[in-house]
Amino acid sequence: MYTQEIKIPKERVGVLIGVDGKIKKKIEKKANVKLDINSEQGDVTITSEDNLMAYEVKIIIQAIGRGFTPQEAFQLFNEQNVFELVDITSYTGKSKKKMERLKGRVIGESGKSRKTIEDLSETSIVIFGKTIGIIGEAERASLARRAIEMLLDGAPHAPVYKMLEIKKKELYRRQFES
Repeated sequence: MYTQEIKIPKERVGVLIGVDGKIKKKIEKKANVKLDINSEQGDVTITSEDNLMAYEVKIIIQAIGRGFTPQEAFQLFNEQNVFELVDITSYTGKSKKKMERLKGRVIGESGKSRKTIEDLSETSIVIFGKTIGIIGEAERASLARRAIEMLLDGAPHAPVYKMLEIKKKELYRRQFES
């Protein structure tokens, strides 16, 4: 038996468990694991016969803990998809004002910037607390991460979107050539 442990924010435990335990049961059934969830602390213990599957479930639970819906996190059962996490504090230090400003740059007015990056990179993006999570195919998630890091570094939005459009066309071209 293999075990993996992870801590998630207490406010996300309910999402992980789901109504009547449906999400927890779905993960356990789909991955053939046992989840032990401490609702008070946010501690989750994953037990499995398969160490790799226990690790994959840990990543899925981490994604749910960082603000993704269970449906978005379940995309990680597809091994083509990856979960990337950008720590905003590495750009802001301890400044709460700078944190809010940079989160605002990534989110954009009414969520427009985040939506544009999601659409152009074909990924799912969630801004939660001090982190930005990305789920998508490896190359696309890396592209979204690059765009987000450019915005956090202060790049204007237009050149970031232009870079995404160019890279998206390159990806499609490569996809059809192979």
